[in-house]
Amino acid sequence: MFRTAVLSVLCFVPSLLLVDRAEAAKFNRVVDIGQTAPKWDKLPATDDRTYGLDAFADSKVLVIIFTCNHCPVAKAYEDRILALQSQHKAADVRLIGISVSNYEADLMPEMKKRAAAKKYSFPYLQDATQKVGKAYGATNTPQVFVLNPQRKIAYMGRIDDSMHPDKVTERYLEAAISAVLKGEEPEVTETKPLGCEIHYDKE
Repeated sequence: MFRTAVLSVLCFVPSLLLVDRAEAAKFNRVVDIGQTAPKWDKLPATDDRTYGLDAFADSKVLVIIFTCNHCPVAKAYEDRILALQSQHKAADVRLIGISVSNYEADLMPEMKKRAAAKKYSFPYLQDATQKVGKAYGATNTPQVFVLNPQRKIAYMGRIDDSMHPDKVTERYLEAAISAVLKGEEPEVTETKPLGCEIHYDKE
């Protein structure tokens, strides 16, 4: 409860959220705006299929969402993610979820339960080796990466400016998708991801 309250407070600190395009990659030390997105191959999903980045080549815009089951912030965004996918045809915009967490609550058996219970309309993949999460510099859940038709990173960071739907004033992800569909660069290309920290296994 305390952690959720702290995250809620952070959502209202504008200086942590709004950045200029000149500050792209200020919050991500691994990838940069305009960089070709790291590829992966054969990640298992809750539908018992495996997916690589190239499996979504037919979609104009690809949104990668690093998420998990246990995080209260990730849970708070589930309905918004589902609504966003329902607003777009998969040929135009495709959303995919990737779980990097190796907590028991976030492993495939529980992922399948969550996907079924919430009726996920997007593939939910497991990155058990955590290599994909590391390649993208993912640090929090949920954290999004918007890829343009050339699969270059056009936006990365948070979905909007509040985990509480009735308090949202800035819809960063929606704005980025709209811009990319028009062949434009998003006005805001990076925001500071806030949510539950992704815990990477010690090597």
